[in-house]
Amino acid sequence: MDGIERLLRDAERNAAPETDAMQDARRQMAICNACRYCESYCAVFPAMTMRREFSAGDLTHLANLCHGCKGCYHACQYAPPHAFNVNIPATFAQLRQESYAAYAWPAPMGRLFERNGTVVSLVAAIVVTLVLLATVALQDPAVLWTPQRGTGAFFRVIPLWLINLLAGSTFLFAIVAMAVGGVRYWRGTAGGAGAPASMAAARDATTDILTLRNLGGGGHGCNDLDDSFAQHRRWLHQAMMYGFLLCFAATSTGAIYHHVFGWHSPHAFLSLPVQFGTWGGVLLCIGTAGLIWVKTVTDPGPVAKRVVGGEYAILILLFLVSATGLLLLAVRHTGAMGIMLALHFGLVLALFVAAPYSKLVHGVYRGLALLRHARERRARAPSA
Repeated sequence: MDGIERLLRDAERNAAPETDAMQDARRQMAICNACRYCESYCAVFPAMTMRREFSAGDLTHLANLCHGCKGCYHACQYAPPHAFNVNIPATFAQLRQESYAAYAWPAPMGRLFERNGTVVSLVAAIVVTLVLLATVALQDPAVLWTPQRGTGAFFRVIPLWLINLLAGSTFLFAIVAMAVGGVRYWRGTAGGAGAPASMAAARDATTDILTLRNLGGGGHGCNDLDDSFAQHRRWLHQAMMYGFLLCFAATSTGAIYHHVFGWHSPHAFLSLPVQFGTWGGVLLCIGTAGLIWVKTVTDPGPVAKRVVGGEYAILILLFLVSATGLLLLAVRHTGAMGIMLALHFGLVLALFVAAPYSKLVHGVYRGLALLRHARERRARAPSA
């Protein structure tokens, strides 16, 4: 515990100072708090009305509470080209990006990934290239380029001990880095202030996370193309989220099969690991491809151009991970299996390395923001 506390204290000393985006967000929140036209649109505006002043922690909390539905932008009488220049979705998107770097651990990695469109792409390219080169250089061509069938076929190409070492270490690093970042975020946004978190607040936040309710905007959906409403962005996010969870379930059940029951891969098509992985991969491909399409056609007005590159990069990386996983299933009994396994494995490692510093970490921060909001809402509700 002492070691963890020391990591947190060291990380907190390196937190980023207040930025121009934060100052502009404070100005815009003052205008919104006076207007309150959008107070029923999403969780941000009820949370805003609970405050008369906005600390840096409050603004970071509101930014991560924002789901980017853009409804407030299209309804706002002070949006550009008005002189007040109120653009909450773009400003909060930039603040979210800054929070990923400010609370990241180790801090230098957060600063490196701050412009993460380029960095995520480079990490993916480097890791995949290294895995492919190592596989081709070290593996016997008679094994690499010929069909491998039967128990342990994958491990004839890449040894199980090496898969466990590389995947386990990078996954553990990602979990620790995201956990430290989450604790730093909770502390930095005054998570300890006010009423303590309760089971009821945790239940409310969990429901919001599982249903992605706030991606419904004011109830009719998001305003992605123009001021018209649509639910497709919510559905695509749900496909991506549940696809990711199914893929995690596939890995977990595969590990149980291997280490508990002694059932080694490749497993039958109707087995739980393969079914979880197949449907998870399909949902991930649909969700990520759909969200990439939404970004290409969305109204550029409420978009923060600085963060777009990183969002594209992580969506493309997720799509490639899921697509190569499905292709590996399709070619696992052919001579293409070896190279496809190395390609998929390299992309998975790149995803683990990039996860704590990319848009993926918003799942942690937004979940904590929803928990804090649920706690504040229940604390202010009249007693029964």
